[in-house]
Amino acid sequence: MKPGETPDFAFAGNPLDRMANRRRDAQWLEEIASGSVRIVRIHGDKAAIAGPAAAERVPQIVLGRDSAGTYWIAERADTADGLHDIRGMASAGMLPAEDLAIIAQARSLIAWHERRSFCSNCGAKLEIADAGYRRHCSACEADHFPRTDPVVIMAAVSPLGILLGRQSSWLPGMYSALAGFVEPGETLEEAARREIFEEAGVPVGDVRYAASQPWPYPSSLMIGLLGEALDTAIKIDESELETARWFPIEEAKLMLEGKHPEKLWASRPMAIAWHLIKAAVQSA
Repeated sequence: MKPGETPDFAFAGNPLDRMANRRRDAQWLEEIASGSVRIVRIHGDKAAIAGPAAAERVPQIVLGRDSAGTYWIAERADTADGLHDIRGMASAGMLPAEDLAIIAQARSLIAWHERRSFCSNCGAKLEIADAGYRRHCSACEADHFPRTDPVVIMAAVSPLGILLGRQSSWLPGMYSALAGFVEPGETLEEAARREIFEEAGVPVGDVRYAASQPWPYPSSLMIGLLGEALDTAIKIDESELETARWFPIEEAKLMLEGKHPEKLWASRPMAIAWHLIKAAVQSA
């Protein structure tokens, strides 16, 4: 993951021009409705892309325009019929990376709208505005905007190797980098140090940025970091982790290759965690 490099994990590399400066233009929305569009249909964690086809009505959620000039819109499907699991499509490489990134955008927006029908200020019904990027309350004039939740995920390294942990709910043998939500008033570095110490009892010094990944479950931004551990003693928080351990570089490499003698493995290539572990192995 070099500076300026397009990551090859899932949901990154969205090619659309989001055209944010046109979202309040009613005539523009009418023009989209009179042409052909591609539709991303979402139902829970499942999705499908339809079109190009004639738009049936003025779109409420416009994702953007591709290089061919086709507009993409998002809609909530009433059922999951004909849709496919998003994680499954990403893991199996069923769609081009660009399409997966557009699906992630659509899934996050639809999930937000499903949870923002009423004003949290006064309780009145909200109206969809700005081509799906705002909900407005005509009762109290409050505006509500889609949220993105920052999550730090870090591969901490020491002379013993790479610190990885696992939760009991994960698939057997899977280990990953430790992660957690950024709290109010924290820098990314502070959040990463806090999470590593809270979950594994390991203090971390230097922290450097590696890459980021949109994660539409429902709308997180995974911020990938590499950190230098100041101590190697581990004391896990059992409410967060089943276990954590230091993996020597050669072991971590075998996990990435699916060749670990204990049948342990490092997340999946669709996730930023796998690429962080790979980056830590390569920098060792």
